[in-house]
Amino acid sequence: MSRFHTLKIKRIQRETPDCVTLVLDVPAELTDTFRFTQGQYLTFRREHNGEELRRSYSICSSPLDGEWQVAIKKVPEGRFSSLAVENLRVGDELEVMPPAGRFYTELHPTNAKHYVAFAAGSGITPVFSIVKTILLTEPHSQVTLIYGNRGRNSIIFKEAIEALKNKFLRRLSVYHILSREQNDTDLLFGRIDEVKTRQFLDKLLPASQIDECFICGPEEMIQGVRAALTAAGVPADRIHFEMFTSAGSRQAQTGPAKPHPSGTDDKHSQVTVQLDGSTRVLEMSYYGDTVLDALLETGADAPYSCKNGMCSTCRARVTHGTTEMDVNYSLSETEVAKGYILTCQARPTSEQVTVDFDQ
Repeated sequence: MSRFHTLKIKRIQRETPDCVTLVLDVPAELTDTFRFTQGQYLTFRREHNGEELRRSYSICSSPLDGEWQVAIKKVPEGRFSSLAVENLRVGDELEVMPPAGRFYTELHPTNAKHYVAFAAGSGITPVFSIVKTILLTEPHSQVTLIYGNRGRNSIIFKEAIEALKNKFLRRLSVYHILSREQNDTDLLFGRIDEVKTRQFLDKLLPASQIDECFICGPEEMIQGVRAALTAAGVPADRIHFEMFTSAGSRQAQTGPAKPHPSGTDDKHSQVTVQLDGSTRVLEMSYYGDTVLDALLETGADAPYSCKNGMCSTCRARVTHGTTEMDVNYSLSETEVAKGYILTCQARPTSEQVTVDFDQ
């Protein structure tokens, strides 16, 4: 089971007025522990005013760079992001969990694919890692990046994207969509949504020529892009997405208990949890805490970060019995079919349940 390690900040670079990239110093003895795949994220833990803050941020560097970089954009009411952008300094220490996440596909030098990526705002962070790694790993593949921002001054990695485009001139196409600055054509003005995606598919990106698609941004944008791609005939297993949120748009906490049906007695379940090779037995109501919250109440050091069903840090597998999740923004249909759950969103729905964090 992944646990936190203390890492120092080696370098800080300003990307935009409200976004910085932290370069982490990973010592040689932790290199294997922190080895990552393009598109994965790191979970950070830090004490602030007596409270433990946990946040997950995507790695924006490529595994081929030999560096661990995360870009953090300050968001309204974002306590961790405000701390990072305004107060962190070179040499400061952060507690960091090893890389996690499945927002990627396997790459191979013999592939000759067309990858398309849609990103909005700070959703560029995992996408940039993915795009760069594809271009360096698959010399016969092409990449199209469609990136939405308010204006030119808010484009994260603007110079790095331009440098990548110049280096791979014939294999990388980049389209900047701006919502508050008029561009040369109407196609490049507005927001990335279902209508805008259909326009790109009709004019520049025939669905039949898309081999893999990556989408990262707010929920509304992702749903719109997915709807347009699906309607155009892109198979669902070729559409990969990762959602992000901010403290201002969705509270980073577990949702309320499931409503107790009127006129029925409360139901209870015995939930057996496997964690780090040990076993804990929880007596849980069908209508009370989530599995994660009930486990944390026992003092267990269970892995988690966002608590809103997006990051999958708390992922575990149900090997016996049944549960029900309030929301699920990160597990694929295949994973759910295999019994995987987000424990921050799951409550028992059978008298006996076994949940395994170690699988």
